[in-house]
Amino acid sequence: MTAVSIIPVLASIPELPDSTVLSIEHLYKSFGDNHVLQDFNLKLHKGENVVVLGKSGSGKSVLIKCIIGLLSVDRGDIEVLGYKVPELDHEKIDQLRVRVGFLFQSNALYDSMTVRENLEFPLRRHWIQVKAREVEEMVMSALEDVGLSHTVDMMPSELSGGMRKRIALARTLILKPEIILYDEPTTGLDPITGKEIIDLMVEIQKKYATSSLIISHDMNCVKIENARIVVLIEGKCYAEGRYEELKNHPEYRVKQFFE
Repeated sequence: MTAVSIIPVLASIPELPDSTVLSIEHLYKSFGDNHVLQDFNLKLHKGENVVVLGKSGSGKSVLIKCIIGLLSVDRGDIEVLGYKVPELDHEKIDQLRVRVGFLFQSNALYDSMTVRENLEFPLRRHWIQVKAREVEEMVMSALEDVGLSHTVDMMPSELSGGMRKRIALARTLILKPEIILYDEPTTGLDPITGKEIIDLMVEIQKKYATSSLIISHDMNCVKIENARIVVLIEGKCYAEGRYEELKNHPEYRVKQFFE
């Protein structure tokens, strides 16, 4: 691989009026008679961890797919890094995704590719001209961030579930995103490995000052350092606050998550 070329990044970067990097206002999304999101509102600020907590089927994954343009919205505004996502065409959505990392619940590694090739893939799709030596440096740097530089020539099938999650995170980090969206990052992992992934997420956030939106029903994720928690009930931002505030919330529908 001698060079990597891709779509140019968005030419002009809007000046954000405050520290808000993600804003969702009056968002609605339905599938037939299933009204998943109903007047959902949320803001994510630079360097902040926000956890969206909700039961299975409450619309958490739908929300995250709307944010990155994988699903169209029925009504409402989603603004990411100053760009209104529903108004962007396919090419501009791809360009914006350079700056927004997405850790899939399933990891979405390519089984037929080595770890190195999995990490090179977003560079081929979403980067500028990069020399082979620079690609190697970027791959190894991302693997070092997750403590798995020794796996560079291994296949995903040779890795444990926790290792595959770390490789997926390394692939997200290789583009140095400003925002990382985590879709159920500890699903399928044992409690100890899940805790290790959460600790790694905190390390990454501190090192790169990323803003993190974490979709989860795992209470260990909810307790992530300095997190603001949004409780998703009936398609709405039903309550928000810090862990201790919501744990002592007067309404049982919120408090039950913390029992």
